[in-house]
Amino acid sequence: MNFVTLNNGLKMPQLGFGVWQVSDEQAAATVTTALNMGYRSIDTAMIYKNERGVGEAIKNSSIPREELFITTKVWNSDQGFETTLKAYEESLERLGLEYVDLYLIHWPTPEFDQYVDTYKALEQLYRQGKVKAIGVCNFEIEHLERILKDCEVVPVLNQIECHPYLSQKELKEFCAKHDIFIEAWSPLEKGGSVLQDEVIKGIASTHNKTTAQVILRWHLQNNTIAIPKSVTPSRIEENFNVFDFELTTSEMEEIEGLNVNRRRGKHPNEMNIR
Repeated sequence: MNFVTLNNGLKMPQLGFGVWQVSDEQAAATVTTALNMGYRSIDTAMIYKNERGVGEAIKNSSIPREELFITTKVWNSDQGFETTLKAYEESLERLGLEYVDLYLIHWPTPEFDQYVDTYKALEQLYRQGKVKAIGVCNFEIEHLERILKDCEVVPVLNQIECHPYLSQKELKEFCAKHDIFIEAWSPLEKGGSVLQDEVIKGIASTHNKTTAQVILRWHLQNNTIAIPKSVTPSRIEENFNVFDFELTTSEMEEIEGLNVNRRRGKHPNEMNIR
């Protein structure tokens, strides 16, 4: 496993396991499989409705809590200072944990303009030692600029949609300048056509790897944190086996050249569902 050091000194596995669209009933078994494969970072959220299942897997694991890195998120309908504090306690209860390592704002929902107050609640949780680190998801540069101006704690990361067809170059550069890591959700484009891309297939053939492994390796070598999701044990294992090869500079550039700014999810400025 590769680890990154966040801007507050906390170490985080660079490859994690996402559980979006994994049911609560499936989550315990799926997360247990991932932990047994070697994953130590698990990314969930209130809106995924599987925090209890994730918590069950953690509870039944023999892995010491301090070796795990658990992330959850405050949902749009819970934004606001007091409601965020309450939402965090409810997530802790469902997870059965005394703390989470990373707490994130799920979307900025700019139409409602509560993300600054929400982030200030995250800052309070952080100062009180209830969370190890705080950050954001799906924040564009304009949203990050407000956080940096109106708040005191710099987010440790910004979790965004990112894959070879949406490389997010400008946002990556802004975040790097402010010591904010990029964490890629949908790192494999939700299992989309990028996995059949001829350029990536050619690179995969050279390394005797799958296209998914090549894409995950591209993320890692770009200093990006990645959280692929699968419920299939063979795929969970495949996604983990990306530390025994390296892409060349020209291969990295070839993949970077595939960017067409194509999203599979909503643009953050349009995502105002509560």
